[in-house]
Amino acid sequence: MKRALIITGKLVQDHEFIYPLHRLQEDEYAVDIAVDDGKETRGQIGVKVLPNKNFENINIEDYRMLVLPGGAKCMEYLRQDKRVINFIAEYASTGKTIASICHAAQLLISAKLVKGRKIAAYYSLKDDVENAGAEYVDMPAVVDGNIVTTAHYKDLGPWMRAAIQMANMK
Repeated sequence: MKRALIITGKLVQDHEFIYPLHRLQEDEYAVDIAVDDGKETRGQIGVKVLPNKNFENINIEDYRMLVLPGGAKCMEYLRQDKRVINFIAEYASTGKTIASICHAAQLLISAKLVKGRKIAAYYSLKDDVENAGAEYVDMPAVVDGNIVTTAHYKDLGPWMRAAIQMANMK
């Protein structure tokens, strides 16, 4: 069975959570959702986020893909949680697919994963991306190694298409 994990938290950008969830399910992925405190929360415009995983019970080996939806406030909270950052860094070391959109690039930066890579992120993060040693690229789907990024939810389709193609090859 193909499995994916979405890590998110309160005030996630709703489109960037909902679209990957349903797109992955369309491609017959079982999708688990982990939220920083393990409790139900809501996105910026009110979408319910119902987690079924805590960080204590996640086995990296279970997943082909890790999805990091954005949302500026959500990322500011999540990047302060060392469990989240350490998990992302450990997941990256497996070589499996990581799909990051918009402000989720902040998690990649905090996990020390962007240096020497091409990374798309929300335009206001251009300096952050470059200061972390990456090349900022504003394209619908930027693939560099095992990481697939995009800057904005207007590019959800190409971003998820590239991420799913990558994950299905592994």
